[in-house]
Amino acid sequence: MANQYANLCIAVTGLNANDNPGPGMAVIRSLKESFGDGLRIIGLSYESLEPGIYLRHHVNKTYLIPYPTEGTAALLERLAYIHQQENLDLIIPNFDSELFNFIKIASQLKQMGIASYLPSHQQLALRDKVNLKDFGDQHGLYVPADHKLYHADDLKKAADEFNFPMVIKGKFYEAYVVYSIDQAIKAFHQLNAAWGVPVIAQQYIKGTEINIAALGNGTGGNTSIVAMRKLYITDKGKAWAGVTIKDDKLITLANNFAKATNWKGGYEMEIMNDAEGHLYILEVNPRFPAWVYLTVAAGQNQPEALVKMALGNPVEPYDDYQAGKLFVRYSWDHIADISDFQQISVFGEL
Repeated sequence: MANQYANLCIAVTGLNANDNPGPGMAVIRSLKESFGDGLRIIGLSYESLEPGIYLRHHVNKTYLIPYPTEGTAALLERLAYIHQQENLDLIIPNFDSELFNFIKIASQLKQMGIASYLPSHQQLALRDKVNLKDFGDQHGLYVPADHKLYHADDLKKAADEFNFPMVIKGKFYEAYVVYSIDQAIKAFHQLNAAWGVPVIAQQYIKGTEINIAALGNGTGGNTSIVAMRKLYITDKGKAWAGVTIKDDKLITLANNFAKATNWKGGYEMEIMNDAEGHLYILEVNPRFPAWVYLTVAAGQNQPEALVKMALGNPVEPYDDYQAGKLFVRYSWDHIADISDFQQISVFGEL
């Protein structure tokens, strides 16, 4: 391996590993597998109980960073301090809600010597849940019909059009399949409280759930595409087990998305394959999925490729991967000391 990668220092967000896990730990695992023990991982955390903080064999040091709502100035100031301590080479953000700020400060980070590999604000907006149906219509892609909900009263119109079941989605995260107007109202209030408006009501599509993890090269192509069929799904709709599958139609769909957006960076397409074989795009998440380590097992290490591209090195597109690779997620009680929790809570570093 080239010396350029021997002693990298990479900062990663998304260290939560609960029943709705962030991608951070899977990204770190993928990077460690590629770049070895010389790699230094800096965790960027929003809360003192994100499990990745305490997994010290994966994360060398963690710093608390300000919530996205605190704006870019606070984030930039904190990252400048962390860079001073750690001499960061690269930052990989892994939460939808933080991307707007990281994209905004990307050029300033670059001036400081910190690389990133992110979509533009325009690209981010194209696949936003609020805009996805229009984007699909424009590019001849199947996207379920939706309604933007600003008040609980708006649900009646959606229910009249879609009937039940239908899907109620938060602006950034979470989705509930609802079977009655009472369930829909409850879901609306929960998601509004968590993420604000608009909440999205989406037509329910029955079929097989498939996810695609991909890495766009920023010029209309993909460096990597790996498709996975969900085998076990949690009540939050998250894949708890899945298996890699091969289907040329899925590859074509991801390539069409990259071509239409010139997407730069990792992304995940959530697909429903209906009885007629139509591939409905339910969501496009603007970062690697929490199951991204499965891409490594299948023969395409997407986080590794992103790092190389972010550092300005060409990466040949992968042309194949192994079908039949299975992942099963599990829970694990990690033991730490209360003094570690106090240290990160009080001083913002561990």
